[in-house]
Amino acid sequence: TIVIDYFAGILIEKSEGKNRKILLILSLVSNIGILCYFKYFNFLNDNLSSLLQTFDLKNGISNLSILLPIGLSFHTFQAMSYTIEVYRGNQKSEKNFVTYALYVMFFPQLVAGPIERPQNILNQFKIKHQFEYNRFADGLKLIAWGFFKKVVIADTCADFANSIFNHSGEFNGSTLALGALFFTFQIYCDFSGYSDIALGTARLFGIDLLRNFAFPYFSRDIAEFWRRWHISLSTWFRDYVYIPLGGS
Repeated sequence: TIVIDYFAGILIEKSEGKNRKILLILSLVSNIGILCYFKYFNFLNDNLSSLLQTFDLKNGISNLSILLPIGLSFHTFQAMSYTIEVYRGNQKSEKNFVTYALYVMFFPQLVAGPIERPQNILNQFKIKHQFEYNRFADGLKLIAWGFFKKVVIADTCADFANSIFNHSGEFNGSTLALGALFFTFQIYCDFSGYSDIALGTARLFGIDLLRNFAFPYFSRDIAEFWRRWHISLSTWFRDYVYIPLGGS
């Protein structure tokens, strides 16, 4: 996918008219197709088998026995951001293959985000970064805070939430509500903890990643909640799916 999108960006920038759109579509289909093959083939095949069983039919297609590449989802979303922004004229195509590969494979945010736009991060890779004590110290503090949220808060809450939900029939409503509360803290501290570790690790190298969580549980309504939860993903769908389909 790196090779496909690297050349797609260059060709899109050089092309005109319908050819630009065709190249973009080919790039997007390649990325989404590979993602679906590795991550959703077995899921779709299992559902097909269940559907056929209702008609006493047998699915002759067997599930795949393959490894899922680490961070494939975030890699795919970030790669599509690049080709779309080049197509829209908001980003120049990256001619240095190594720099482009670093953009989609930057290890701190590869597994759990945030999903970066090329405008924010590509130029940062081309700047010579000097060691700065304050930045390095801030990065370590952010990493430590992320680990605290993940290991101390999220994992502890998970023990309580799992014990309640795994035996839900044995508890009353107030206990189940308490389990939901533990799960609320678990899922937030788990995900935002990973994001803090990613932001802190990138900061050690002088790279500033986008903020991914902005105190979502203090939101006034559901719409504001989704603007403050996993910001990079929600804005990705807003800019590349919702608005192009006619949303405001």
